[in-house]
Amino acid sequence: MSTEVKVPTLGESVTEATIGEWLKQPGDAVAVDEPIASLETDKVAVDVPSPVAGVMGQQVVAVGDTVNVGAVIATIEAGKPAPAEAGGKAAPAPAAAPAPAAKAEAAAPALAAKSEESVDTVTTMSPAVRRLVLEHGLDPTKIKGTGKDGRLTKEDVLAAANAAPDAPAPAAAATPTPAASDAPGRREERVKMTRMRQTIAKRLKSAQETAAMLTTFNDCDMSAVIETREKYRDSFEKKHGVRLGFMSFFTKAVALAAHDIPSVNGRIEGDEIVYYDYLDVSIAVSAPNGLVVPIVRNAESLSFAGIEKAIADLGKRAKDGTLTMDDMTGGTFTISNGGVFGGLMSTPIINPPQSAVLGLHRIEDRPVVRNGQIVIRPMMYLALSYDHRLVDGREAVTFLKTIKEAIEDPTRLLIDL
Repeated sequence: MSTEVKVPTLGESVTEATIGEWLKQPGDAVAVDEPIASLETDKVAVDVPSPVAGVMGQQVVAVGDTVNVGAVIATIEAGKPAPAEAGGKAAPAPAAAPAPAAKAEAAAPALAAKSEESVDTVTTMSPAVRRLVLEHGLDPTKIKGTGKDGRLTKEDVLAAANAAPDAPAPAAAATPTPAASDAPGRREERVKMTRMRQTIAKRLKSAQETAAMLTTFNDCDMSAVIETREKYRDSFEKKHGVRLGFMSFFTKAVALAAHDIPSVNGRIEGDEIVYYDYLDVSIAVSAPNGLVVPIVRNAESLSFAGIEKAIADLGKRAKDGTLTMDDMTGGTFTISNGGVFGGLMSTPIINPPQSAVLGLHRIEDRPVVRNGQIVIRPMMYLALSYDHRLVDGREAVTFLKTIKEAIEDPTRLLIDL
C-alpha cells in the first residue's frame, strides 16, 4: 500500500514551488512527519514532511522541477526497508570455493551497489557543495558526509581539501587527456538559479523600472550610541537576555522620523496613496540562499529590548532556513545594513511596494570639525533611497536628518523629539 505525498499549502498567493533537494531516496526508511524533500518558494525554503511512516517510494518529480500546491511529488510505501539497505548481514557463503564465473557474478551486485552509492552521493550535493568539489578536484564518494542522512556539507569538502596532500601527477591513462583540459583557471560551470534568486532578480529589476528612485545621503556621528552601548551593554543583556545592538537605535529613529514624514512609510496603489499608522520594518538579512527581508512588526510600539529580541530571532531563523511565509509577508519600510560586510557607501534599492529603504554602512574614524576644532569621530554614512513619485526631496532630506539627529543625541528617542 502506498501513500501519496503532496505539495502543502505554501502561504497566501504562493501557488507553486521548485524541488530544491530530495532529503530521502527510494528505499530509505521514513518516519511520520520526517522531511523527505525541500521546496524553494519565492521567499523561503519549505520542507515537505511525510504523512505516514514507511519506506520512500517513487520520486514523481526531479530536482529543479516546478510543482503546484497539491501536486503529488512522491509516494511512501508501507513496510520496512530491505535488510541490505537497513544494514542487515548477507547470507553466509558456502564452504566450497565458487568458480571464477560465480565469483564475478557475486561481485557484480557489490560493484553495482557501490556505483549506486556514488551516484547518490553526487546527486544529493547542493550546488554550493558541488562547486567546492569541482574547485578542489576532489572525489565526493571518498568524503565522509556529516550532514543529514550522510550528505556532504561545505565544511566536509573544505576539511577534505585541507587534509588532502598534494597528489603526484597520475600515471598516463590508456586514453590520454587533452592538454587543454589541464590549463588552470579555465573552468566554467552552469548552475540553474534558485527560485529565490530568480525572484530577487525580478523584484529588483521591477523596482528600478517602476519607481522613480532617488538616493539622498548624510553622515552620522556614532559616538553617543557607542558610548550608550558600552555603558549599558552588560546590564541590558543581563536583564533582557539579548545584546544591545545598533539596529534597535536605528529602528526607533526610523519610527520617530516616520511619524513626522508619513509618506516615507507609505506606498502607491493605483492612483491612491496608502499611509500606515504602524511601522513594520523589513530587516535585510543575508541567508544561505540569498538576501531575505523578515519583518519586525509594530516596531513603533516595541521597546529597545523587544526590537533586539525580534531581530535576533529572525536573524537566527534566516540562517537556519526556518523562516515562514508569514515572517516575510508585508513590511512598510526596509533597513539594510551593509556595514556588517564592510560597505562604505551604497544606493540601496527599495523593496516594492514600499516607498523607501534606509542603508546603513560601516563605522570608521574620520576627521570632522566640532566647535572649530578638527577631531576624530566614529562616522557612518546613511543612505535613503526613495520613490520620488511619492516622497519629495525635502521630505527625504528631513527624514534622514531626523534620523541623524536622533542617533547623535539618543535622548530624542526617549522624549519623542
